[in-house]
Amino acid sequence: MFAYKIEGDDLDRMTVNSDTAVTDGKETELRRVIGPKLLLFLIMGDIIGAGIFAITGKVAGQVGGAAWLPFLIAFTIATLTAFSYLELVTKYPHAAGAALYIHKAFGIHFVTFLVAFTVACSGITSAATSATLVGRNLLIGIGQFVEGVPNTPEAGMWAAIAIIVILAVINFRGVGESVKFNLVLTIVSLAIMAAIIGIGFAVIASGQGDISRLVVFETPTDRSVFAAVTMGTAIAFFAMVGFEDSVNLVEETKNPKKTFPKIMLIGLGICALIYMLVAVTVIMVIPTGDLLNPKNPDAGILLDVVRIGLPNLPVDAIFPFLTVFAVVNTALMNMLMASRLLYGMARQGVLPQFLGKVHSTRRSPWVAILFSTVLAIALVVYVNLSNGSSIVGSLGGTTALLLLCVFAVVNVALLVLRRDKPEPDAFRAPTIIPILGVFFCLFLAGPWARSREDWVQYEIAGLLLVIGVLLWAVTWLVNRINYKKGVIETRPGQY
Repeated sequence: MFAYKIEGDDLDRMTVNSDTAVTDGKETELRRVIGPKLLLFLIMGDIIGAGIFAITGKVAGQVGGAAWLPFLIAFTIATLTAFSYLELVTKYPHAAGAALYIHKAFGIHFVTFLVAFTVACSGITSAATSATLVGRNLLIGIGQFVEGVPNTPEAGMWAAIAIIVILAVINFRGVGESVKFNLVLTIVSLAIMAAIIGIGFAVIASGQGDISRLVVFETPTDRSVFAAVTMGTAIAFFAMVGFEDSVNLVEETKNPKKTFPKIMLIGLGICALIYMLVAVTVIMVIPTGDLLNPKNPDAGILLDVVRIGLPNLPVDAIFPFLTVFAVVNTALMNMLMASRLLYGMARQGVLPQFLGKVHSTRRSPWVAILFSTVLAIALVVYVNLSNGSSIVGSLGGTTALLLLCVFAVVNVALLVLRRDKPEPDAFRAPTIIPILGVFFCLFLAGPWARSREDWVQYEIAGLLLVIGVLLWAVTWLVNRINYKKGVIETRPGQY
């Protein structure tokens, strides 16, 4: 019988895996098939991708040659929260991530719902950002071979919509295919990063680079260095979307208490190193004044490094297609995570029951996939038609904003859950770490960490949460009516 109230053990069983068999209405236990190497690639694939292509130039636009500094600070703050996640994921090795931890800490169903829906929305906004980048790069690449291919913002919007639909089809095929596809795309992404870094360092070795640019602060306005670095760090946080995705895979990871701490920290360290190397390469190779003005704004600043290093290479005919492989990986994993979270919330009765429907043959949550796809498309259209700033800037910034809010609450949850008895062999973070994590995440979520034109991020985030609250309210009302009629046996939770 469908019940609305979320019990702790029920929430523990929220899962991102749609390939789980269903027998007599009950899910079987998830198979632990993800080993250390595959987990490492999944974490890296989520962080390396859209972020490095979408925001490197934007961060440089805030601080000039010191663009490496916001990335370093963003990874440092993210690592603080990573320690909190590691303690929680080894203490409660179940899928559901932040929603599970918040539920165990506070036991307030509506707060649990808000956190879970916020995480899902961060995945959708990130996927919409990535799809926009993919669409624009495809148009650039195809335009090198087919004359007359449009490269206008409207054309980019329609290309992004097409990419989102294609991702939905892959998502519908099932998590098994998605994870395998992710592995291939991650390897391609790392190869692209290695090529760009290698080309950049070859330029530097030839004497064309300028190391003095690394300490040149240059902002588009008269902001102080502190304000500029703060805004650059808030932008750089877009790259941190991989955290929540990885902890949702804990029930499918072999020996998670031992594997997760080591692999997550290694993955973060490798990603931080790659981001820093890319930032340093871009800054030393490209004059500071040109960082905000790439030759092809849609393709991004990284391609200008290749143009300088290999001037005879047809960059616009090759690298846009390679960029597609790197960026689409982020979008795929984000949509996978978002659809499974929506599905899990529907199964627990906090979202309409129809979102929990599973396809009879593919065993994928097709309605949740459809809903998240429509929401991503709506975001692309909304920002394109009603906002003067870029789609990537608005949606990417909204992703970072949502993540910062979730990370702050997770750090608070860890402090609250310290009252529980520690699990044997569980990871334990020093108490000062979650305290610092709360402070820095909330600070970066504030309006002082964004320029005035970027405050549209609060508008987008607010609209998404309003949609979620309306869905929750309708579900609560329907379940209350069904309880009174005797259709369900459990009284709706009190909020």
